[in-house]
Amino acid sequence: MRSSVRRAVALIALLSTILAGCGGGTGDQANGDASEGQVTIEWWHIWTDQRGDALQAIADEYMKQHPNVKIEITVLENEAFKQKIAAVMQSGSPPDLFQSWGGGTLREYAKAGLVKDITADLQQDGWGDTFEKAFLDMMAVDGRYYGVPLSIGIVGFWYNKELFAKAGITSPPKTWDELLDAVRKLKAAGITPIALGEGEKWPGHFYWAYLALRLGGREAFEKAYTRSGGSFADAPFVEAGRKLQELLALEPFQQGFLSATYADASALVGNGMAAMELMGHWAPAIQKENSTDKQGLGDKLGFFPFPAVPGGQGDPADVLGGGDAIAVGRDAPPEAIDFLKFLTKKENLKPMVEQGFVIPVVKGAEEYLTDPLMKELVAIRNNASYLQLYYDQVLPPSAAAAVNDAVQNLMAGKMTPEQVAQHIEEAAAAALR
Repeated sequence: MRSSVRRAVALIALLSTILAGCGGGTGDQANGDASEGQVTIEWWHIWTDQRGDALQAIADEYMKQHPNVKIEITVLENEAFKQKIAAVMQSGSPPDLFQSWGGGTLREYAKAGLVKDITADLQQDGWGDTFEKAFLDMMAVDGRYYGVPLSIGIVGFWYNKELFAKAGITSPPKTWDELLDAVRKLKAAGITPIALGEGEKWPGHFYWAYLALRLGGREAFEKAYTRSGGSFADAPFVEAGRKLQELLALEPFQQGFLSATYADASALVGNGMAAMELMGHWAPAIQKENSTDKQGLGDKLGFFPFPAVPGGQGDPADVLGGGDAIAVGRDAPPEAIDFLKFLTKKENLKPMVEQGFVIPVVKGAEEYLTDPLMKELVAIRNNASYLQLYYDQVLPPSAAAAVNDAVQNLMAGKMTPEQVAQHIEEAAAAALR
């Protein structure tokens, strides 16, 4: 259970900042004058932890300033959300606002007319200019925008400094060979090198996708994705599987990793029972939430980028990442857009950034970061010339599922690197034509 004290402190801090910094203004409309009559906004998101409490506090403040608006929030666990949103989309009745990761799924929704084009709203009063364009573009389809980003981070290795020192590892690995060597040293010291919840499939795809990025770079992906002279069966994608096999041969993961959940893996790291996990910016919060004492690793936690792969064509500074965004359902009322403007105001996001709930995408909000690890992560993100959106989000759903399934099969020894690449290529060719 979450600490009621921490939750109260978070909500008080959030509300006090909003009240002090926002006054009565929102986006286009002033207090209580958004429209005549009662309006209900249906909002679905996946932030089941304290981040959800913070979002609720912002919604509560908006409703206080707009008595005619009721925001009904449904919070769903990640996989439950994906199942439920698929069902309502099939029925043609999307929520007004809902969790999105952009990419191929958003493109399908846009093509089906299930999301609202808010391009004109973003152009009004400079709202769109308040976002870093590279991150706003994740919610674009063919130059039109269907939502806004909220938090964009990157995937990298989170590691236990104390366990590294115990194994004689003096600095984080910078190359693939150094990572393999670190795994050997950790195993020799009786330490589980890496935690992985591959029962959910998506965590494992980070390894294959990052290796493909290091080996083939942006060019290899874009040629395959745009079907312009490349395919997902090309050499970099096959070699990504071979490199992953090198790691698997060392048996780096905990026993039973193929059936473990992400929560299982994060608990191992949070409780000091595994040295590393390859995960996104949300990892410290989830490690803490799933640790026995609800404290996580604290100062023992470190972060390092995915290592360079010698001979690869990709820029070692480029990153795999993405994050949380809010898409707008096709029947959303104008008040839903106005609320999004309120939610994404720099001053309204300040408490969430300060507490590490949000990796800022609104210009200037980076100044509110207080966590040294998050400052480091943002610096790495901003130094990258290219951010590769997660394969299981940027690709259409059928091809995304093929990536996750194939990588899991590779990890289970049921597919070769060549078969993995070919399986993904066949799914992509059918979905992207």
